[in-house]
Amino acid sequence: MTLNVAIYGASGYTGAELLRLLLVHPEAKITALSAESNAGKAMASVFPQLAAYDLPTLTTIADLDLAPVDVLFCALPHGTTQTALKAALEAKPDLKIVDLSADFRLSDPAAYAHWYGHAHQAEALQKEAVYGLTEIHRDAIAKARLVGNPGCYTTTSLLALVPLVGAGVVETDNIVIDAKSGVTGAGRAAKVATLFSEVAEGFHAYSVGNHRHTAELDQELSLAAGAAVEPTFTPHLIPINRAIYATIYVSGDPKAIHDTLAAAYADEFFVNVLPFGEVPQSRHVRGTNFTRIGVVPDRRKGRAIVISTLDNLVKGASGQAVQNMNVMCGLPEATGLKQLALFP
Repeated sequence: MTLNVAIYGASGYTGAELLRLLLVHPEAKITALSAESNAGKAMASVFPQLAAYDLPTLTTIADLDLAPVDVLFCALPHGTTQTALKAALEAKPDLKIVDLSADFRLSDPAAYAHWYGHAHQAEALQKEAVYGLTEIHRDAIAKARLVGNPGCYTTTSLLALVPLVGAGVVETDNIVIDAKSGVTGAGRAAKVATLFSEVAEGFHAYSVGNHRHTAELDQELSLAAGAAVEPTFTPHLIPINRAIYATIYVSGDPKAIHDTLAAAYADEFFVNVLPFGEVPQSRHVRGTNFTRIGVVPDRRKGRAIVISTLDNLVKGASGQAVQNMNVMCGLPEATGLKQLALFP
């Protein structure tokens, strides 16, 4: 099987990461690439590390021909994606799409309007889209034509929490997620807040109490629990390029928590649950599609610390997108995604 693949928004970090992964994918052929501000340029002029590969010239979305395309990855900013993907599916209804923006992650239009400040512009597609947390929604993803790829913070946290909430081994009204992200999570656009001198030699919390990924956490944990769950979530920016590192505090029996996670992911290639009491390190997932999870008992009885880490550009974005493509297209799930961590 050869899949003709196109990328909307190929000049950002997630677009470049998609290309890094797809260029070694045995069933993928890069057919078209868009980048509005870089239209007409060679991809190598935007990302020189890709100079050895014969890639299509960047174009605008309006000029991109979807006729030969089987799979479209969309790496546009949220808010701009809805009308673009609505038009793409109207032009080619059998197209398979993985959207890496936030536009199709939330199933409730009211929740989207609340967290993103405007009404959704493609509500019919919003209701159709499947939340692309692969290990949790694999069966629905396999039947979908539109998948909303999860956020990086949420993938890290939900892989650790969904099995626990679903099994009832943690108290759902007492979940605290303390998470750190590498700077690439903010995207490639120039911003004062992500300048080297603003980020280096320190770290800080941001969007405290109102980060938009909270909506995904509420949605998926409530679905798993069968009742409303609203965790406390605080994100931080740390001076590294890649990683999400989530330290999660829960109430429950630590051994039962570990046993539940170990059983849930026993047959999962990309989620590794460490032996009880061991702590994962972000350096061991850098550049990979893997998630590593550890469970450590707190000094207080009936409390546990669950730690989850992944690469925000791979399992937290482009790698999971390729994983979802594989599932949607009936390919072995790990195809093109077996890269080991770059360490040291």
